[in-house]
Amino acid sequence: MAGDSTVNFSLLHRTCKLVVLLCFLHISVTVFFYVRSLDIPSAFARNQQSHSNSTTIRNIPELTPGLALKITETKNKDQTKEQAANVKKAEEPEKKKAEEPEKKKAEEPEKKKLEKCPETSPLLVGPLRVEFNMALDLQQVEKENPNLRPGGRSWPTACTAQQKVAIIIPFRKREEHLKFWLYYLHPILQRQQLDYGVYVINQDGDETFNRAKLLNIGYVEALKEYDYECFVFSDVDLIPMDDRNTYKCFSQPRHLSVSMDKFGFKLPYNQYFGGVSSLSKEQYLKINGFPNNYWGWGGEDDDIFNRLSSKGMSISRPSGETGKCRMIRHQRDKQNDPNPQRFNRIAHTRETMHTDGINSLTYRVVKAEKFHLYTLITVDVGKP
Repeated sequence: MAGDSTVNFSLLHRTCKLVVLLCFLHISVTVFFYVRSLDIPSAFARNQQSHSNSTTIRNIPELTPGLALKITETKNKDQTKEQAANVKKAEEPEKKKAEEPEKKKAEEPEKKKLEKCPETSPLLVGPLRVEFNMALDLQQVEKENPNLRPGGRSWPTACTAQQKVAIIIPFRKREEHLKFWLYYLHPILQRQQLDYGVYVINQDGDETFNRAKLLNIGYVEALKEYDYECFVFSDVDLIPMDDRNTYKCFSQPRHLSVSMDKFGFKLPYNQYFGGVSSLSKEQYLKINGFPNNYWGWGGEDDDIFNRLSSKGMSISRPSGETGKCRMIRHQRDKQNDPNPQRFNRIAHTRETMHTDGINSLTYRVVKAEKFHLYTLITVDVGKP
């Protein structure tokens, strides 16, 4: 019996130890999973914060949760503002680029938005009565041409002009003649629907007059102001008697004053290119402009004709009826006597034209003034 009791006690003891061990294991496993269950939400929250653009609270562990949350929200707002600013900054160049064409379009002159004017202006009236027996003053002429821009500039408002034309007038001490020219020509040029400007090139001093050099200077000075493509060179004492004689350029150099009352409304000779003529920029440059060494009256027109001929160009002219014009009678100017060297120079045009012209032009602008009816440029052309 004693032996059985010992065996039973030993079995009971082992059983108790096993139960205690199992309880301990159970409690350990329970505690392990309980602790782990508490750590998973915290890790999940940290993981979510690390994947967001917000600032995490763990960087400032000493702050209370409420304060940390407030600072985080503030930083998030600042970051959002910074991101919005960056987006706006990135969009600005594209927005500016998109706005530039509209701004440029708005700044373009109104005339450039219009259709081209017709080849022949519908405003022309044909033959004109030209008289020089009335008294004129520039204020009167200004009142009759209220739409001019400063410097004698004008362009059509209903359409875009076919050509941009600079009118070049060689000048010295011809104020009365200039009044008549401005009185008659501005209305004509406006009816012809030209985009034009009037440049009076005044030779300073009392040295011998040099018409061709003044024309070269007018060409250069006019281009400093506007991209003219056509140049009309006109004496100040010649007035057209028909507004169908359009002051513009053609496919060939144009002689506009073909039928002057001075010559009985006939062309004095076939090579005559004096008075009023027009050349495009290309035609002008092709002949190296006009000669600079014709001092005094005569010769330069024939030199220009020789230059044109040597480059294979021919003279274009309106009909004798359309090309009629009147000259204001006057005495020959002082310091403008006939040039004794003109015949010799004309004979050598082909040899000298490449070195005497726009590429050798020298002068000094004394004064440039803009009036309502014209631009006056006074220049020192030097001496013979």
